[in-house]
Amino acid sequence: MKHQWQQYRAILNAVVKPALGCTEPICAAFASAVAAATLKEQPESISVYVSDNLYKNSMGVFVPGTGKIGLAIAAAVGAIGGNADAGLEVLAAVTAEQVALAQSMIDAGKVSVSRTKTDEFIYCFVEAKSGNNRVTVEISGGHTQVIEKTVNGEIIFSQSVAASGSTAGICDDVDISIEGIYRYATQVDFDDIHFILEASDLNSKLALEGLDREYGLQVGRSIGKSIESGFMSADFTNNILMHTAAASDARMGGANLPAMSNYGSGNQGIAATLPVTITAKHYQASDEQLARALIMSHLGAIYIKSYYPPLSAFCGNTVTSAAAAMAMVYLASGSYQQSCYAIQNVLSDCSGMVCDGAKSTCAMKVKTSTGSAVNAFMLAIQSTTAQDQGIVAANVEHTIHNIGRLVTDGMGSTDTTIIDIMSA
Repeated sequence: MKHQWQQYRAILNAVVKPALGCTEPICAAFASAVAAATLKEQPESISVYVSDNLYKNSMGVFVPGTGKIGLAIAAAVGAIGGNADAGLEVLAAVTAEQVALAQSMIDAGKVSVSRTKTDEFIYCFVEAKSGNNRVTVEISGGHTQVIEKTVNGEIIFSQSVAASGSTAGICDDVDISIEGIYRYATQVDFDDIHFILEASDLNSKLALEGLDREYGLQVGRSIGKSIESGFMSADFTNNILMHTAAASDARMGGANLPAMSNYGSGNQGIAATLPVTITAKHYQASDEQLARALIMSHLGAIYIKSYYPPLSAFCGNTVTSAAAAMAMVYLASGSYQQSCYAIQNVLSDCSGMVCDGAKSTCAMKVKTSTGSAVNAFMLAIQSTTAQDQGIVAANVEHTIHNIGRLVTDGMGSTDTTIIDIMSA
């Protein structure tokens, strides 16, 4: 395999991962599980300090297996029942008894959560105490990237954020572009990308869970009921919207099923996967064609997101859905140029959507960006595209640069204002 393609495969392996629950509270659960494992006994008290963005994305989302919201329960149950070796699936085996014990710790005032000033967007510091013993675990640059552990003030593990394999700057020093991604996805051996089909399997199961049970705002179920009543038609577009929103409903509602995440986000993993999976079924595509499309969607989303911070005021579902639209064009036998048109169309449509934390309404934003992807795809296969309008440039690479500049340089104060409003 070409060196460039090996780099692409490494990027995918690093940031397309199964994740149980919203990754921000799971970060605290993981840090607490590592702290408890290092302490070698159940902590008597836990103190959690997180970055503003990690705090924002934990305020309104359910923690799987608990039926409860927030960082406190995530940290407490992570310490009591979490598996420190399971990464983003740290809470996969927690029991009702462990949740009750965790809640007892919170009720007794033994769990504290605070925001802390840091330049890192993904940052979590946990202090766990039992008797005279004190353990700290520091995570920075990635949801499971431990950079330091201490026991009673003595450092027992330390590494820099860069050495830890942080996903920040993951595309730096890599020859990557939309054209390069398209070439890789369409030409690499199927055996080398077969692994990506797990994304379709995991996220499809999550969609069915969201349709079968009541989670969050039940956006997907509401579309299903509207189809059953004849208010909406059972067509290609509504089928995509229903399943994609339902998966997000379940994800945000605390379903005890993993999502295949993209760049640390389960919702963005859903948005990158399900529209592509359903389009593949519509066109009766083979597993190989689906795998190539999913590579296009997931790697395309990672590439665009590499131009701005991993957590921000910008809803990342927009660029993820742009990459999904690119993949949908491929499945419809469209050209590379038409795939670029699809990206341009989505970015011209809903790039103003802000992120105000992880919560049940994320399912509505997933539905919005997915709807944009479908419309962009339909325009693109007719060779219709937005160009030289607003932040959308004449070509797709220039537009991606503009998106990065918009988020990095233009939305810092927006993010601060959103966090201040939510914390008031």
